[in-house]
Amino acid sequence: MLKKLDILVIKAFVGPFIATFFITVLVLLMQFFWLWVDDFVGKGISTSVLFEFIWYQSAVLVPLALPLAILLSSIMTFGNLGESYELVAIKSAGISMLRFMRPLLFVSILISGVAFAFSNNIIPVATLKSRTLLYDIVRANPSFDLKEGVFYDRIPGFAIKIGKKEKDSIIKDVIIYEQSGTSHDNFIIASDGVMRATENSRFIEFVLFNGWRYEERGNPPNTEYIRLGFKEYTRMFDISSLGLQQRTADSINKNNARMLSMRQLSVAIDSMRKDKNIIGSRVKAQVFGVYDFRRFMDSAWETKQPQDIKAKSFAELIPDSIRTTVREKVLGKLNNATVQAQILTDQEIPEKKSLWSYEVEWHKKLMLSFSCLVLFLVGAPLGSIIRKGGLGSPLIFAIVFFMVFYFSSTSGEKAAREGSLSPFAGMWLSTFVLLPIGLFLTYKAMRDSQLFNKEFYFRSARKFKSFLKGFRR
Repeated sequence: MLKKLDILVIKAFVGPFIATFFITVLVLLMQFFWLWVDDFVGKGISTSVLFEFIWYQSAVLVPLALPLAILLSSIMTFGNLGESYELVAIKSAGISMLRFMRPLLFVSILISGVAFAFSNNIIPVATLKSRTLLYDIVRANPSFDLKEGVFYDRIPGFAIKIGKKEKDSIIKDVIIYEQSGTSHDNFIIASDGVMRATENSRFIEFVLFNGWRYEERGNPPNTEYIRLGFKEYTRMFDISSLGLQQRTADSINKNNARMLSMRQLSVAIDSMRKDKNIIGSRVKAQVFGVYDFRRFMDSAWETKQPQDIKAKSFAELIPDSIRTTVREKVLGKLNNATVQAQILTDQEIPEKKSLWSYEVEWHKKLMLSFSCLVLFLVGAPLGSIIRKGGLGSPLIFAIVFFMVFYFSSTSGEKAAREGSLSPFAGMWLSTFVLLPIGLFLTYKAMRDSQLFNKEFYFRSARKFKSFLKGFRR
């Protein structure tokens, strides 16, 4: 019976989990494109390049989608079982809540392991590919797109305007402005023409009919103005620089912290810590190197009893003839030490921020996988308490707790990158917040708590009102 129960619970969980996972990835992907839509429109991006970017970006969003999918699916699973009174029947058979959660707990641990392997091995490659491709798309010039009544000036040295576009690439009322030099401007005006691209799409060809060409020749003040009429005139424009033509090599971004595995991050962190210690030693040596007495610090001195000294300060021991010289020398050494220490400190600050960034990414790979388990401990008992299935109440509770997870993790990450918190404390802040909540909800679910039952609160409110009325009497 228990084995059948495990299979029942797992089957009830797998369906909602797969559905919510893909829906979450789709929503996050749409949210990403909503932010970057202006950089994608009008770039002439091919379908293959677009699908390639979607593929890599979807992989990047998996670590964020998995925790939300586990949270929502666990609430839906236990909520459906509670709403259909299957959970009550199972508990009446003497099966505890923890025993009922055990199969899905093992599934969550398995998903956490898969999420860690995915974050450590696949996410760095997917992030490298997607960020490099996004950089190329953002940097690319818009593709050749002529609009009626608007000057198009994306081709260097030219501005083109057409009055109307018809079928078969026929264009009307064409104006081409060309600036061939610093002071020479040429115009081409034609009543109609044909626009077509070459086979390799590198050039666009304009075949114009019934027009005039206006040219300037010579230099001021001996400039000649020439007007030439034509029945047919052909002009080629180089559009190879428009659209996404060249791809940046992946090697440019390969040393970014987000593009490294945990092993590579550990090696980089050790190297940065050594560099940081070297800079600290240089600061210490630079500051104390100006003091001449340091060379006598380890020397043996003869013990003598102090004699009666009438001087009230050390400055009175220095003869008046050299007192000014000594003071200037001391101040000069102090200023020099301060400047050198500030220079080395300014070099140390970027090293610290880079080290924090690498440590944040190291902890992030562990935190995102462990968050799957933490959010399951929140969702499973929460679903058994609210006893509501479907997408209504579970979705509301899932959004609330996921927002707590998201904002605590992002704020902790920001604080860790800025040095306000240690990388460990910043990246595990969401776990410190949600794990006690999950354990509390599990405890309440084991005791059949009516934590989210509105009727319980209505009854408590009525009892409290009755108590107040009796107290007033």
